[in-house]
Amino acid sequence: MSEDIDTGALPMTEPHMAPIFDTGPHPVPLPGASAAPEQPRTGPEQIPVPVVLSPAKPPKPVVVAGQYRYLKWWQLALALVAVWIPAAGIGLGLFAWWYSLADKTPAVFVVLVYAVVCTVAGLIVAMVAERPVLSAVAIALLSAVFASALAAAPLYGHHYCQHVSRCVAGILPY
Repeated sequence: MSEDIDTGALPMTEPHMAPIFDTGPHPVPLPGASAAPEQPRTGPEQIPVPVVLSPAKPPKPVVVAGQYRYLKWWQLALALVAVWIPAAGIGLGLFAWWYSLADKTPAVFVVLVYAVVCTVAGLIVAMVAERPVLSAVAIALLSAVFASALAAAPLYGHHYCQHVSRCVAGILPY
């Protein structure tokens, strides 16, 4: 059971100025603001307190033993190699399977699933905060599909060069 609300009986909003996105002083004094700023009262109820400015010393840095907030180059290289070697094997295996099939649909579907799994796993691992090694693993997982394709490229070149007469080293057609 809902009652109809009489909108005419509701209070109206007062008109206001449009917003100004300037960082300078307001061009027109706002309504209700006094032109002269108020002087601070110095009566018995409010006694001004002198402000003593002392030269503040900056706080000393605190060294917390534990994790690095950065990554050494060899740790990144090690994480890339640790992920890219299995990815290269997967790429070689998937390409060999794809090449041997008459109906390529299942192999293409598995390659799609592999690409999605690598991407989602990389994104999930990348969400871990303050772990630089896991950030390197996330980069490696996100680029694992590229490593798989790079490993499968010479095998593709070898199969292609079996049908073409002009190749360098049996894998690079020209």
